Amino acid sequence: MSVSDTLQRTALYDTHVALGAKMVPFAGFEMPVQYAGGITAEHHAVRKSCGLFDVSHMGEFIVSGPGAIDFVNYVTTNDVAKLAIGQAQYSTFCNERGTIEDDCLVYRFEDHLMLVVNASNIAKDWAHIEPRLLTFDAQLQDVSATMALLALQGPLAPTILARHTDVDLASIAYYHFAVGTVAGIDKVIVSRTGYTGEDGFELYFPDAHAPAMWSALMSAGDVTPAGLGARDTLRLEMGMALYGNDIDDTVTPYEANLAWLVKLTAKDRFVGREALVSQKMSGVPRKLVGFTLPVRNVPRHGMNVFIHGEPSGVVCSGTVGPSVGIPIGTCYLPTDLAKIGTTFDVEIRGTMVCATVAALPFWPNGSAKK
Repeated sequence: MSVSDTLQRTALYDTHVALGAKMVPFAGFEMPVQYAGGITAEHHAVRKSCGLFDVSHMGEFIVSGPGAIDFVNYVTTNDVAKLAIGQAQYSTFCNERGTIEDDCLVYRFEDHLMLVVNASNIAKDWAHIEPRLLTFDAQLQDVSATMALLALQGPLAPTILARHTDVDLASIAYYHFAVGTVAGIDKVIVSRTGYTGEDGFELYFPDAHAPAMWSALMSAGDVTPAGLGARDTLRLEMGMALYGNDIDDTVTPYEANLAWLVKLTAKDRFVGREALVSQKMSGVPRKLVGFTLPVRNVPRHGMNVFIHGEPSGVVCSGTVGPSVGIPIGTCYLPTDLAKIGTTFDVEIRGTMVCATVAALPFWPNGSAKK
């Protein structure tokens, strides 16, 4: 059995292949990392006009029942109770140690909630939260295999999407959503969210309609198909965390610059609260920072980091940012050194290269409407 035989495919696999995409294994799926035009062209298309991503590998859980809000409030760190109907929030699942099992989105509908989780963590997240249902009057359903997700991203995304929907896009604020008809497909969740720093929408709808939706959005020829490579460079320029690189179950939200997702005052009970209270009181030992390198050096995940000649962890994420035009990356540094302007070394192919802590985001000019 080949590796490809063990991987899942989204409903758009054949579409990606027909477009000349380079398909790679990612989170248990065969996914497009780039198309014929290349990562840099896709990146610039999203920054300047509009790109379309297939992110149907992501997971979706539906939580319903009278205790749905209380349950999700218990298993996430943010304050779900404050969400209005039609609003979404970014959050984290933490374990009892206060470290991050996954980051997620929470959507509030009139009669249920939807959790959107990382593809690589679908089974792990289910195993983490499902046993905690016992004390709540709520039901949990995994609909990941039946739902498609496309991300239309870029400053022209509202204009392009408006051609295909009767949803009043102007009325959807950042991190809010509406449900309506798009490209003749009913009950599409139109969410003003994304992972690029640019304006745009994420569209959730039944998996069977994915080819038709993709074809409609691409029909005028002014949308660029974009793969995982551009998605990574775009999110890194914005300082957005990637699970498995910048955050995982060894770090807390406080260490990962996600303290704003931890609502200790609003919630007196949630998984990991005691550990997070303790860390907040005792102090955070390390912090996630962004850094830059001199040109012609490319930081990569896993490269060793040194402070005063002593090992101090590894590079979490790294690339040459197409918009900023310089090498950028992230790593964890001791808290007292996690200051803009601090210098340290990254080992690149046996050579120590001086890195400088920089302000995040690296690209502050995104069009996302916040």
